[in-house]
Amino acid sequence: MTAFGYTAMGEQTPAKQLVTDLVAAEMAGFDFSVMSDHYFPWIEEQGHSPNTWAVLGAAAQATQRLPLMTFVTCPTFRYHPAVVAQQAATVGVLCSGRFTLGLGAGENLNEHVTGCGWPVARVRQERLTEAVEIIRELFTGDYVNYSGRHFTVERAKLYDLPDQPPPIGIAVSGPDSVSLAAEHADAMITVEPSADLVRQFEDRGGTGKPKYGQLAICYGPDEAAARQQARRLWRWALPGWHVMAELPDPRAFEAATEHVTEDDIAELVPCGPDLGQYVKAVKQYLDAGFTHVALVQVGADRQHGFFEWAASDLLPALREL
Repeated sequence: MTAFGYTAMGEQTPAKQLVTDLVAAEMAGFDFSVMSDHYFPWIEEQGHSPNTWAVLGAAAQATQRLPLMTFVTCPTFRYHPAVVAQQAATVGVLCSGRFTLGLGAGENLNEHVTGCGWPVARVRQERLTEAVEIIRELFTGDYVNYSGRHFTVERAKLYDLPDQPPPIGIAVSGPDSVSLAAEHADAMITVEPSADLVRQFEDRGGTGKPKYGQLAICYGPDEAAARQQARRLWRWALPGWHVMAELPDPRAFEAATEHVTEDDIAELVPCGPDLGQYVKAVKQYLDAGFTHVALVQVGADRQHGFFEWAASDLLPALREL
């Protein structure tokens, strides 16, 4: 059975609300949750970007059963992989093993802040591979020494570990990242309903492993208002991943998407009160072979009504699929 999750979107939501939203998601009946890990919002209008790991610590204590997951953390620039391993292990302890570590190669938007530059995709994938190797070794609880092309670890050891190592998911967008995920990850992560990515992942060793997808929606009783909200807060996503990974700051995303229209964004983000369009959009992920689908409700001010509607209408309809 497919699991349906809630996305706590730090780029659009204040830190305290992220925690209360996750409590509400648990009460509404979502099967799991994911949380973005950014230094910047995508565009200035989103207006937020608190530290994800601090929020996860609070959410681990505020929720009781809801699985938590990073979607995704880059363990190669802002964070050294040894630090990511410690953060993930601690959150795993705090939530009694309900944590999954989602990893990715990152975006220039968030990783340039440390002044290390932004290398080509091949180098980013090399760094991610080394990072995953380091994190897995540290999850054993043993002393770890590691000398790679990009990272060095000297006598590192984690003392607080959950009973089982957190599963690791890796974000994919093309053949190289799919191969990396199939070899090194416990799950695949992507943001498009691509049957081709699922097929590649399975063919290269990912058969039987979870496949996580994500869908942005903008539910509301007024379709015109929902379309306006989606265009205002989600237009940054329209250029696609190859652009999203390279632009350096929110001002660049605003310039790149200035001419995106409401009709453009409505093709990407279902908007308004019609339940059928949301079921149809989610079904694309199920048909493509995804085992987990996380929903993003666009707009921090629209979460309360969304949870009520999700509990009464959306989740029952999705589970009928």
